[in-house]
Amino acid sequence: MSGIDNSPAAESARTVYEMFAAAAATSPDRPFLVVPSCSERAYLQDGAEFTYAQALAEINAVAALYRQAGYGPRHRVALVVGNRPEHFWHFLALNALGACAVPLNPDYLPHEFAHGLRQASVSLVIMAGEAGSRVRAGAAELSPAPAVVDLDAGEFVIPAPSCPAVPAVDDAEERAALIIYTSGTTSRPKGCMISNSSCLASGRSYVDVGGLLTLEPDVERLYVPLPTFHMNACVLALNAMLRQRGCLIVTDRFRASRWWAEIRETRATGVHYLGLIPPILLKMPHAENEGAPTVKFGLGAGVDPVLHAPFEERFGFPLIEVWGMTETSRLIANASEPRRTDTRAFGKPHAPLEVLVADDDDRPVAVGQSGQLLVRCAGSDPRSGFFSGYVNDAAATEEAWQNGWFHTGDVVRQDDDGMLYFVERRKNIIRRSGENIAAAEIEEALIGDPFINGVVVLAVVDPIRDEEPLACVVLSEGRTPCLDEAKRIFDESKATLASHKLPGWIQFIQDIPVTATQKVRKDVLLASFDPSNPNAFDMRPFKTRKNTSNQA
Repeated sequence: MSGIDNSPAAESARTVYEMFAAAAATSPDRPFLVVPSCSERAYLQDGAEFTYAQALAEINAVAALYRQAGYGPRHRVALVVGNRPEHFWHFLALNALGACAVPLNPDYLPHEFAHGLRQASVSLVIMAGEAGSRVRAGAAELSPAPAVVDLDAGEFVIPAPSCPAVPAVDDAEERAALIIYTSGTTSRPKGCMISNSSCLASGRSYVDVGGLLTLEPDVERLYVPLPTFHMNACVLALNAMLRQRGCLIVTDRFRASRWWAEIRETRATGVHYLGLIPPILLKMPHAENEGAPTVKFGLGAGVDPVLHAPFEERFGFPLIEVWGMTETSRLIANASEPRRTDTRAFGKPHAPLEVLVADDDDRPVAVGQSGQLLVRCAGSDPRSGFFSGYVNDAAATEEAWQNGWFHTGDVVRQDDDGMLYFVERRKNIIRRSGENIAAAEIEEALIGDPFINGVVVLAVVDPIRDEEPLACVVLSEGRTPCLDEAKRIFDESKATLASHKLPGWIQFIQDIPVTATQKVRKDVLLASFDPSNPNAFDMRPFKTRKNTSNQA
């Protein structure tokens, strides 16, 4: 496919470090990592750029220190450094030695750090920034406690491993390169073991897409405002750029006020987004300096169909909706026309990924019907390129792999031409009076309201109808939370929603709580819902049977 680097060095790489070393040997003076300038963060406020040769020197120097301290394939090291360049130096240094990196969210509380460190059997913690006291408190809960090294504390010395070594496979490709923790928006995070093979498959999957997502060798500059403890930045983007000898642009976090300035400054050719980002940018006032002429595409998931075309028209580049998970590594991308941007289409699978839209018994559903998305790799090993399993949880791993398919938990439908459409996460389906209602459908209906800045729809228990939709609404500035406002929203949504899909409750909130990876904290919203709250309004008495045969 056009744009793919099939050089012998890239094809023979068995580890992420080997892929990086191959890129550095071929294009030593190409930029590898760029940090945009930003006065609002504590490090590299003037920005920085590192070529492949400069980065290789940093990585090899760090690897030498780890080697001297006795680290190797049977050790795991936690990285709590946020999006600093040091994340990449240490990850690739550990990868060169066959050791496993465990990136953790710097915003964790002590008990969350303790959970990750204990479950992953971490031998050492490398940290930077403001998490010091929480990291040390979490580490202190373990026995023996792993040593904690603060990169901001002055002299950098790596102590010997303080915890027993863990088993490791001999095959470098199948050895764990990373343990990445899922976001845990509704339950305790699970650690996903990601092998070198899985990392390389992820990068190859990105590069293989082509179409509007074509990545040219020695050209691309990819802006990723997402955390490095997340699969998106640490695996997908990194490995795609290494394969194409591209440049990774990593800022500390998403800031709407800095988005366009950073993209223009760094001359990004592509950007990554999450579903919350496009509506925020669209709600901002028009400005002469918005947009960026160098950007060819945006890659992400969850943009509302109502906003998809308006975003592209205003800012001048396509938003390529994709599907992927930490566990699956590979992605499915909607990068060829017609993209059907007025729907939640996310593309057609391409080899070696195979998909099945199935019912609760893993039987295929009829074309056009909704079912759970099951995925696997074609060939003799359906798990090839996928995660190696959940840390210390073989039962959960096998449950996810029932009948030789990985069960994603996503409800989708597929057309007869193979196009897949996202419907909802299975846990986000609202079961009301025997009807299944997708929370996303209600969100789509409400987000078009010019006086709504954000909305999340959840299921809340109802004594008569099992569950009712709860719409958590962030109003635009100047609007007052009150019953009249709730009734206005309710009444206007009747134009696009059947009666049984109308919100049973509307609760006005100040902002939408999210994880560090910008996933909505639905557990927080559910915990905060209180019918007696003066900003919560019961809309059930206003529902009617009009224009629908479903139960109201």
